[in-house]
Amino acid sequence: MATKTESDPTRLDDAARAGWLYYVAGNTQDEIARKLGISRQTAQRLVSLAVSERLIKVRLDHPIAHCMELAEKMKDRFGLKMCEIVPSDPVNPLSIIGLAQAAATEMERHLKAAEPKVIAFGTGRALRASVDQLPAMDCPQHRIVSLLGNMNSDGSASAYNVIIRMADRINARHYPMPLPVFARSTEERTLLHNQEPVHNILELSKKADVTFVGIGNMDDTAPLFIDGFIDRSELDALNAAGAAGEITSWVFDGDGQLIEGLTNSRVASAPLVPFSEKPIVGIAAGDLKVDSILGALAGHLVNGLITNEATAELLLAR
Repeated sequence: MATKTESDPTRLDDAARAGWLYYVAGNTQDEIARKLGISRQTAQRLVSLAVSERLIKVRLDHPIAHCMELAEKMKDRFGLKMCEIVPSDPVNPLSIIGLAQAAATEMERHLKAAEPKVIAFGTGRALRASVDQLPAMDCPQHRIVSLLGNMNSDGSASAYNVIIRMADRINARHYPMPLPVFARSTEERTLLHNQEPVHNILELSKKADVTFVGIGNMDDTAPLFIDGFIDRSELDALNAAGAAGEITSWVFDGDGQLIEGLTNSRVASAPLVPFSEKPIVGIAAGDLKVDSILGALAGHLVNGLITNEATAELLLAR
């Protein structure tokens, strides 16, 4: 009989992943250990567990198998450096719990690194939920930097600030962006960016070893609109110009190209970095996000993606 530890769903997920890498993808146990960030002995035990728990038959008999196959297809189709697909919840398709857990696992992997890292974050619901899934950690070697402010022009703040939330959980140096999401003019943005603390944070963001961002849609449920950062006339103008999505409030079209002028002339966020050599991981899922994700992928604004099965299938079908 399997022990409680062996029967734990998380342990079986790990065993399924190791089993897939070994029996389907043809990885050696050394390669599995490196990819999963575990020891060779642990990789060997996980592969054995996959067999003993009868996860391995003609195919990998575990829901995560389909997710991993979709992830490989996504990487091949869109040239992604990494892709994590989580099972969709048929009862609650809008749930972001699975996304948050997967994103937290990826964040934790970087936070556990011994070498110092600069880790940059956007903002939003999915990212906030991901941070809530992180354990308390002691990471004084790292620097955590925000890519954008979260204040509106009236001084009110969004409830989805990631850096402030992380400060409660992660003992690392934090660099929140002391700015509104949008300046009142291009000239004011220049003045704000030239302030020494802001300039230093923008320079630090350029050194990010890994970046985590949300990908927002631009319809009537757009976070920028719902949270009051843009009004109806601005949303309509952006949509008339071909807006498909936004990352850290930079609005782009279906090809991933930034919309000329409009709110992009006033956005105070750190600039986006297309074709980055460093990991930029987008976290998003849902029917309403398909066009946004496709635009971000087309413009190479992200090179990593964490999403769910249903969204991945829609992306591949398009």
